[in-house]
Amino acid sequence: MKSTLRTDVGIDKIKDYLMSRVDTSSPVEVEKVGRYLKHLEMYRRMERTIKQDGVSVTIKNASQTFVKSHPLLNEMNKVNSAIINIERTFQFIDDNEGDNKNYTAKDLM
Repeated sequence: MKSTLRTDVGIDKIKDYLMSRVDTSSPVEVEKVGRYLKHLEMYRRMERTIKQDGVSVTIKNASQTFVKSHPLLNEMNKVNSAIINIERTFQFIDDNEGDNKNYTAKDLM
C-alpha cells in the first residue's frame, strides 16, 4: 500500500503554527504572518487554475495557432519566491530560550 504525503496543509493550521512560533506582541511579525498566508492563498488559487486549464494554453492569432506555457506559471514562481523570502525573515521564538546554552567551537569537536 503506497502512502502519499499530503502537502496541502490547511491555512488555519499554518496560521496557528506560525503564530505560536513568533512574538505576537510584535506588529511586524504578525504582519509577516498575514502576508505569508495571503501569498499562500494566491499561490494555491493559481495552482488550481493551472490544474483546471492545463500547463499550456493554445493561442490563436488570426491564421496562426501556437502553444505557450500557462501565463500563471511565471506568476507562481514570483509568488513562491516571495513566500520563501518572507519565511527567511521570520524571527521565531527559540523553544530552548530558557536553557541559555552558549556553544563554543570546542562543542563541535
